[in-house]
Amino acid sequence: MPDPTTDTHFVAPVETETISVDAVRIAEKPRNLWRDAWSDLRRRPLFWFSVVLALFFIVMALFPTLFTSTPPDDNCQLGNSNAGPAAGHPLGFTFQGCDIYARIVWGAQTSLAVGLLATAIGSIVGLIMGAFAGFYGGWLDSLLSRIGDIFFAIPYILAAVVVMTVFSQYRSVPVLALAIGGFAWASTARVVRAEVLRVRQADFVVASRALGRSKFGILVGHVIPNALAPLLVVSTLALAASIVAEATLSFLGVGLGSSTMSWGNDISAAQSSLRVAPMALIYPSIALTLAVLAFVTLGELIRDAIDPRARARR
Repeated sequence: MPDPTTDTHFVAPVETETISVDAVRIAEKPRNLWRDAWSDLRRRPLFWFSVVLALFFIVMALFPTLFTSTPPDDNCQLGNSNAGPAAGHPLGFTFQGCDIYARIVWGAQTSLAVGLLATAIGSIVGLIMGAFAGFYGGWLDSLLSRIGDIFFAIPYILAAVVVMTVFSQYRSVPVLALAIGGFAWASTARVVRAEVLRVRQADFVVASRALGRSKFGILVGHVIPNALAPLLVVSTLALAASIVAEATLSFLGVGLGSSTMSWGNDISAAQSSLRVAPMALIYPSIALTLAVLAFVTLGELIRDAIDPRARARR
């Protein structure tokens, strides 16, 4: 039998220092999707360029008098028809003798108003349809998804042409925005539905159900707030598409009335004098292109920032 007084015992040395990987940095803020996205975006110069450009057009639309002192309804003189730049009129005049620069500034108000309102309508309808379809499932999902498929199969430009033709006596910013946004929500609903299907399987949703919270309360309080990231991307891209849609409908003559200042109306009116005065068409086209480019670029960058797979590829 071994003698405990004479046997040698081997004891592992006691660690007195905490291993660095086990240390907990209490002061460090927890990471989340929005903080990671912001950390990625703020290091990209293209993001700041698109933000500044988008804010420039938004400020121009909200406060046009900061950019021009020429009144919107009293800046046309036939004696200046197709004239070049002059003092106080840096871009020259249209065929009707209107100041091109002033019309671009005041036209931003109409074009962005249609774009924002149409985007809001499409986003709200798409959010409601997609959230209810994805969360409740079953027959409601089938019904709402089939309705979305019907609207998705109809080109919203074509639908807006029909609507504006039928309601030609009521051409205004709200009617045009409703005609565009009322048929452009299907793609938003699909994106929201897919995200809701993912979020509703999360642990915090299961915990809320275990605590006895109602389905509608879980949907509004937990699921929708955690499914807004893709909606932000889709809405930003939809804003650019809505601005283009307004210009397209106005160019086709079924948008806003000819008396309304918008980039689409100015492009449509300038096509008749393209050979003798091309700049009357080119300048509003440049403004339209830059505005659309700003919002499209911003949407693409936000999409890459909130997509972990896109960050991993970089």
